[in-house]
Amino acid sequence: MQLRRQLGAAVAAAAVLLLAPSAVATAGDAGDKRPSAAGDSLRALGAHQGLGIGTAVDMAHLGSDRNYTDIVADQFSVVTPENAMKWEAVEPTRGAHDWRPADQLVQFARQHGQSVRGHTLMWHNQLPAWLTTGVDNGTISDPQLREILHRHVTDEVGHFRGQVWQWDVVNEVFANSWDKALPNGLNSEDFWIRHLGEGIVADVFRWAHQADPKALLFYNDYNIAGQDGSNAKFTAVHDYVERLLAQGVPIDGIGEQGHLDTQYGFDPQRFQADLQSYADLGLKVAVTEADVRTFVNNATEQVPTSQLAAFAQPYEFSEMLKACQLVRQCVSFTAWGVYDGDSWIPGTFSGTGYGLLYDVDMRPKPAYFALRKDLALAADSARHDGGRK
Repeated sequence: MQLRRQLGAAVAAAAVLLLAPSAVATAGDAGDKRPSAAGDSLRALGAHQGLGIGTAVDMAHLGSDRNYTDIVADQFSVVTPENAMKWEAVEPTRGAHDWRPADQLVQFARQHGQSVRGHTLMWHNQLPAWLTTGVDNGTISDPQLREILHRHVTDEVGHFRGQVWQWDVVNEVFANSWDKALPNGLNSEDFWIRHLGEGIVADVFRWAHQADPKALLFYNDYNIAGQDGSNAKFTAVHDYVERLLAQGVPIDGIGEQGHLDTQYGFDPQRFQADLQSYADLGLKVAVTEADVRTFVNNATEQVPTSQLAAFAQPYEFSEMLKACQLVRQCVSFTAWGVYDGDSWIPGTFSGTGYGLLYDVDMRPKPAYFALRKDLALAADSARHDGGRK
């Protein structure tokens, strides 16, 4: 209970901080601040609570860009390959694997005392062209597709056996509340559900568990912690996973991606309550792909176009983190990328950006300092109470 009281006080303190002029600074203004010594890094502060603080890593920058590499090494205790473990990357030609970029990340993590989140085994996007073409032209039948998927899961999880802490085993197979869904909420138009049926979800978890019994196996999706306002997608995922657990399917956790946009509403109390509801099933939870986008002047500079949005960006980041901190079974909090200049957001959501913890010049933003403040307060409580409460 001490941590809950401390975090309640932190909300009020953070509100004062964020309303101050420095907290609504532009990307350029944030560069006047610098993260403090390693003991106050995000990863060090999270460690006091047993909470992994992570980022998605672009292998095109890791090692070749000194600033980028230092940020990843110094600030984060968990790394997720942004693309290096996706199927099109590891098997671009049928039967010929290229593990090199992913192996490099795993080695980097080992050298820097970090854990790895594997991302992702079954997803409808970023599939190798030979697979989708074969399915489309009929040279790969549905029974063959099932065997190919089985082999892929076994090969990839087996290759990294004992080296990956968490796997995003199945990614985004549930429909949005406004999209076409099966009665149980699964997306009837999902590539894998359409070809192999809903039973493939349970099978992929079983295959992954067989390949590495010690890895934590997660279902990962967006808008599954109340962001759609209706909680419909949360309910569908919660109830479906509860049925999987009753069948003995080896699923260990739920990954809520945490992609937010300041133009839409965000209910942090609902977010926390939904994470807790998953945890009450006996699951671990994680925030796996956090970013908070807003409207910006252009894709290059990514300066927010309103002061209110610049306030909302660090506030919503902070509220997501605090929700994770207050759910004991929340094991990690991961930002989806290191800095705005290498973010997926501008290329996907036109006119928006400024979604991460570091600006386009890799300078820490108000969101970084908001998270560090939240973590420091909880770390102080953990020091006195002996751990997360």
